[in-house]
Amino acid sequence: MAGHDSSVQYQFKGIQKYFNAYTLIGRRNCVLATYATIAGIVLFFKLKSKKPKQIQDS
Repeated sequence: MAGHDSSVQYQFKGIQKYFNAYTLIGRRNCVLATYATIAGIVLFFKLKSKKPKQIQDS
């Protein structure tokens, strides 16, 4: 019921241990990293200092 290769044990090393497409935890970590990256980009542009408007002397 758990899939055709549920009995296969994957032995990953390094970063592939946490980010892989074979385990549910690995897929979850990929999704969370993607969401965090998108949120970071949005926050960067939202909080980026804007150029102050120049005051025109008349």
